[in-house]
Amino acid sequence: MFRKLVLASVIPAALSAQQPTPPPIPSGTFKPITLAEALKYARENNLAATTTENAIRLANNQIRTTRAQLYIPNLDFSLGQGISAGDRIGQSGTLVGYTPVWSYNSGLSAGMTLFDGGKTFADLRARRADVQNQEASRVSTFAGLEYNIKSQYNNVLAANEAESAARSQLELANQNLAVTVARVNAGAANVADSLASVVTVGNAQLAILTAQQSIRSASANLTRYVSTPYLVTAYPADTADLARTPIDSGAVMALAANGPQIRQYQAQLTAAQATQRSARSAYLPTLTANMGFTGSGTHNAYGFGGSQPYPYSRSLSFRASYPIFNKWQRENQIQSAEISADNAEAQLKDAQLQNQATVITALGLIRNAEAQLRIQQISIRASEEALRVNQLRYQIGSGTFVDVLTAQNNLVNARGQLISARLAYRNARAQIEQVIGRDLP
Repeated sequence: MFRKLVLASVIPAALSAQQPTPPPIPSGTFKPITLAEALKYARENNLAATTTENAIRLANNQIRTTRAQLYIPNLDFSLGQGISAGDRIGQSGTLVGYTPVWSYNSGLSAGMTLFDGGKTFADLRARRADVQNQEASRVSTFAGLEYNIKSQYNNVLAANEAESAARSQLELANQNLAVTVARVNAGAANVADSLASVVTVGNAQLAILTAQQSIRSASANLTRYVSTPYLVTAYPADTADLARTPIDSGAVMALAANGPQIRQYQAQLTAAQATQRSARSAYLPTLTANMGFTGSGTHNAYGFGGSQPYPYSRSLSFRASYPIFNKWQRENQIQSAEISADNAEAQLKDAQLQNQATVITALGLIRNAEAQLRIQQISIRASEEALRVNQLRYQIGSGTFVDVLTAQNNLVNARGQLISARLAYRNARAQIEQVIGRDLP
């Protein structure tokens, strides 16, 4: 009688645990794309891609402006007209009225700096270095963007693997639940075995839900980086094991020494050094030339018609200037330029060391992940065999359900560690590719 009461309480729990398995995420919600497609869409649509391209355009405009300062004079044209009325003071100090007349004037002037101590040449070199800096920044930005895309893509792949592993876990849990319920009904097992089976079924269903949430989250982040008007996700078929090719660490280190970020800091250093040279030009005089052609007259619309004369004048002037003392502004500008150059040089050195450390660390992670992949694949086969043996022993009554649960947990952990090893391997490769600015073979 007691056993029937216990079974009456266990069976509803077991049945509630065997609710329909959470279905896979509908394929229409997220559009699967390949990694190559994700990178292509990001280059076309991402915010960073747009801003870096515009930064290059602005830097090129600065080159045009600086070159014009060197080779092209300023050219101004002016027109004016006015009328005056009222009284004037005569020779005897009395007020004398005068007839209002329109006066006209026009002028054309040009000015050019002939010598500025080499400042414009230094500025031109600095602006060209700015363009190189922005172009290197574009490569560095794209490398970082590609790393973010690859990371999220890898997260989707890992979540897909986790969902597949959780569904296998649920299938095993349901099999064990059926066995334990049958053994409890036959009086060959206690109720605790059925309750433990119910818990394992629930945990497997929760693992599926967790994996699906990870897929949604990673896919949403991937969509943001790809910047498509629709949701995207990784191809589930890409969860297959990678074909691991050997990596030449020496070649990778050489590429890292001239990676996108290194080239960016090198361009910044070149620009800072040119700015330093520009600041030092203040110790030399500046020579400018100005030319003018002007005319003015009254009762004569800019010299067209009428009888009043409209005289024209021509002028040519040269001017040399030299700041003897300007309250240390010149000295402060030179020191600021020197400080900027020192900082740029320090940043370049630090970036080289950072790239070196990143590559060394990532190469170590890749080797560790490769070893873990080999071990975990063997561990999964061993765990599957151990689970099979413990299930048979439990079914014939020579083993306990605790042994079955232990073997099942070992299998779940082995699968999880295999998924983590694959994710670590993919992310480490993506990190190296970010540093060197190209894909590994």
